[in-house]
Amino acid sequence: MRVMQLTEYGPDARFSASEWPDPQPGPGQVRLRVVSSSLNPLELKIRFGQVAAGPELPALLNADVAGYVDLLGEGVTAFQPGDAVIGCAGGLKGTQGALADFMLADARLLSLAPRQLPLAEAGTLPLAALTAWSGLIERAALKSGERVLIHGATGGVGHFAVQIAKACGAEVHARVSTSAKAEIARQLGADQVSLYTEESIEEAVTRLTQGQGYDLVFDSVGGECLAQSMTAAAVGARVVSINTRSTQDLSLMHSKGLSLHVVFRALPLLTGQGRDQEAAQLAQIVQLVDAGLIRPWIAEQRFGFHQINEAHDYLASGQAIGKVLLTHEGI
Repeated sequence: MRVMQLTEYGPDARFSASEWPDPQPGPGQVRLRVVSSSLNPLELKIRFGQVAAGPELPALLNADVAGYVDLLGEGVTAFQPGDAVIGCAGGLKGTQGALADFMLADARLLSLAPRQLPLAEAGTLPLAALTAWSGLIERAALKSGERVLIHGATGGVGHFAVQIAKACGAEVHARVSTSAKAEIARQLGADQVSLYTEESIEEAVTRLTQGQGYDLVFDSVGGECLAQSMTAAAVGARVVSINTRSTQDLSLMHSKGLSLHVVFRALPLLTGQGRDQEAAQLAQIVQLVDAGLIRPWIAEQRFGFHQINEAHDYLASGQAIGKVLLTHEGI
């Protein structure tokens, strides 16, 4: 099969085309004929050697996959050959990723694809949408009627968080950098939007919540945004962050009695724990898609697998809004 592989990790690492043997599924696995994937910041960090979470070299990256079931391993009964499926299913330590003609995946990590979305576009859903779902629903137990603030509301995870929170009946406020992104956030369902380039977090909280703060704050950025999340949170509120690789002063968290929920959605792949729950969680997201309640916002520039180096450069540049789509296109 044709692949786009890495032969090193580090600042100079680049992808190159190669040929690998067609993989054969083992017990509990399926082989997928890959249609698409999407690019997540985690893949950039793995390629640059910033996190030691990648497969052994030579490596195939990319966790997200959309494709058709091609072969079944022993014991797999949930799928049949020809099924269209999606999943966050590889590309991390111990597993090869989606940048290939075929991909092996643990059947527990897959769900039938949405019916109301082209299969290629469905490849943008798994990791980002699962991250938003885990933070809002599983960890922070979002309730209808609560007031929620989402930092980075047009990013890969943030734009799903806006839609999931809205689908749950929350009052959703978005924090973005530009008026163009503010308009996108409104299209996604945000009730109120503030620009961090024009208004401090204190000013936004005063204007939009009369100084009361938010019941739940979702931080998809990290660093200073995590500190701002604590500022924006109401007394006794919950803060969710997907990027806590930083040092923080927790004094405000203590004085307000806040709870902090950290989400690292790659753990089921890295540790094996929680894999039995993956399919059900992904299926709930698929239901929201088919109900018209959430959809991926796909970045304007799209790439084929053979353009993976350019796709990495594009995501690293900060130009992308929403998710960066990668399609197989014959590699």
